[in-house]
Amino acid sequence: MTTRNELAPARAFLKKRFPAGARVLCAVSGGLDSVCLLDFMDRQEDFSVIAAHFNHQLRGANADRDEAFVRDLCAARGIPFVSGSGDTRALAEKGGLTVEEAARRLRYGFLEQMARTYRCDAILTAHHADDNAETMLLNLARGTGSAGLAGIPPVRGNVCRPFLQITRAELQAYAAAHGLPHVEDETNTDPDAAARNLLRQSVIPVLRQLNPRFAENMARTASILQAENEALENLARDLADQAKELPEGVTIPCLMLTEAPEAVAERAVLRLMAQTAGHRKDLTAAHVTAVLDLARGNRTDLEVSLPYGLTARRKKYSLELSRRARRPVPVSVSVGGRADFGSFSVSVSEAEEPGALPIRLPEGGAMAVTSWRPGDRLRLPGSRGSRSFKRLCADRGLTPEERDLLPVLRVGDAPAADPVFGVHADFAPCSEEQTVFVRFYKKTEEKHHEK
Repeated sequence: MTTRNELAPARAFLKKRFPAGARVLCAVSGGLDSVCLLDFMDRQEDFSVIAAHFNHQLRGANADRDEAFVRDLCAARGIPFVSGSGDTRALAEKGGLTVEEAARRLRYGFLEQMARTYRCDAILTAHHADDNAETMLLNLARGTGSAGLAGIPPVRGNVCRPFLQITRAELQAYAAAHGLPHVEDETNTDPDAAARNLLRQSVIPVLRQLNPRFAENMARTASILQAENEALENLARDLADQAKELPEGVTIPCLMLTEAPEAVAERAVLRLMAQTAGHRKDLTAAHVTAVLDLARGNRTDLEVSLPYGLTARRKKYSLELSRRARRPVPVSVSVGGRADFGSFSVSVSEAEEPGALPIRLPEGGAMAVTSWRPGDRLRLPGSRGSRSFKRLCADRGLTPEERDLLPVLRVGDAPAADPVFGVHADFAPCSEEQTVFVRFYKKTEEKHHEK
């Protein structure tokens, strides 16, 4: 007995994706699904197959048993075999990851490396319709948009999944029809192993009672959602492409975002944030909503702080997303010396110079040029008390990026002078202690002066 004309949906996928055949790397754990994939691909004309197995070092002797099983299976059928291993728990602890995340990172890193080494056109995995249904249900339970409800993508980069329209039952029938051996991962029957196993044992049987074809129906729903999501992503890409690049980010007219359909505007903002940050992880729906609210509002003096040092700021008619420049590292400076600090140079001398500011230097006072610090408070000449450096900069209209790049001359840990507010009152010159002269200037000004 065979199934649906020997897994016809997978054949159709391969013909559409690889009309002239290909060299493929099959990820083979030794379980029923991956053994079916290996057997199925070995039977396809015009395809060259390599089997790849990764040992996660999580299950002791059983993990070694699985690796030996796949190696022997490939040897018996004359299929090239490669293997790798990694300490999954060590990576999870070091990187603050779940064991599942660490395992996935190690496994796909190995597969990508082997695909490059053996010049494979694609990596194939055995994810099937039931896996996809589980993913969709998990995403639904956690809260997601249409991208999450679309489930596992058939193609992501060079990873392809030809079995996504095929159920676990059909693969079981295929294995029985061809007498395929396989090994069982004992964690698959442990209800406490993962939320996915809980779904398999407690939720999916109920759904199958409601509709025996629920997995096939969810696979069809996933295909529809994937197509719709791709259409929305294309519209969002076109919208995001209207943004203009800035030295540290992008800017886009607010009207473009506010007139676009909500689903398109949200995706466009997420794209722009990820483009500016260089990362998409940790950029959430709450961040997208905050940025869109900024674009829809009327105030031009508001900004939103985002992960990765991003800032969203509303200008008169446009929205700016900028990446905060890294603060220059602190630099020590002595009397008669000079310190380069980002785009500034700071010199300290005993003799008065044009544009130099006189400051009091206590005996033994060590000087350094740094960025402002969150606890910095200044008492300016003529003021009644101290105010935070952050508030003073905001009152002067300085952006956080401009503020972070300002040089602050410190004596010990205390701020003594800066190029915006001058000498701080606590370091005003007095006759009892040494007076030195500090000068702040942009490096471009120095070059102009030297000409």
